[in-house]
Amino acid sequence: MGNSKSGALSKEILEELQLNTKFTEEELCAWYQSFLKECPSGRITRQEFQSIYAKFFPDSDPKAYAEHVFRSFDANSDGTLDFKEYVIALHMTTAGKPNQKLEWAFSLYDVDGNGAISKNEVLEIVMAIFKMINPEDVKHLPDDENTPEKRAEKIWGFFGKKDDDKLTEEEFIEGTLANKEILRLIQFEPQKVKERLKEKEKNP
Repeated sequence: MGNSKSGALSKEILEELQLNTKFTEEELCAWYQSFLKECPSGRITRQEFQSIYAKFFPDSDPKAYAEHVFRSFDANSDGTLDFKEYVIALHMTTAGKPNQKLEWAFSLYDVDGNGAISKNEVLEIVMAIFKMINPEDVKHLPDDENTPEKRAEKIWGFFGKKDDDKLTEEEFIEGTLANKEILRLIQFEPQKVKERLKEKEKNP
């Protein structure tokens, strides 16, 4: 079927991505073509990832957040993402199952990769999220979460942790599944990402 041609997605990767994501074969093939246009080497660097991410958020500064997202998906820590890692990143941040999403969120918040989250790491990611929130929208946030510090404090309080405690992956996932408020506080609204993706499909 012409899969031997460069520029076509291998059947194995296509099948694996269809199994693990909600994307259709057409979507995946179209994305692969545009991926190769942007990244002829077939791999995407941190800078390229940041600039693609920035297109989804033209009115904010997603650089810090994109860097954390990149780190959490660079499975082999080689400083690049291949197409598979890239698509899984897009899927997890927009359409993943709650448990998958929370495993990903844990790795996003575990900045130093030591298997536990500290309050400072929560603050670091929340600060990156705030750079992506439109200043107008920040004005409408409740008083106890309208700065990164307050939001980090609120998240930490929900987990019932002392300032110098650590949070394990199990505690993080169980706590978040049990409390929708935590889920809302730890993520940047992926709904907006979905809307941008749809717009981009209509007006590439």
